[in-house]
Amino acid sequence: MELENIHIFEQKKVRTMWDEEKQEWFFSIVDVCAVLTDQDDYDLAKNYWKVLKHRLIKEGNESVTKCNQLKLVSPKDI
Repeated sequence: MELENIHIFEQKKVRTMWDEEKQEWFFSIVDVCAVLTDQDDYDLAKNYWKVLKHRLIKEGNESVTKCNQLKLVSPKDI
């Protein structure tokens, strides 16, 4: 992972990271949840993702288990 950027979507910041080797963008799922739920509070968006992830795993959704956590700048520092 090389480049870390902040993208703006509907007036909200979404942390991203570009993987030069794989030629792929990675997005902060918590930031995406905040945009989709129109949530301004990071902790509430983080909790939303935690509950949703638990429900998806319980339903047998395998995409959740393949997610690796990336080291991104804290949203409170941007």
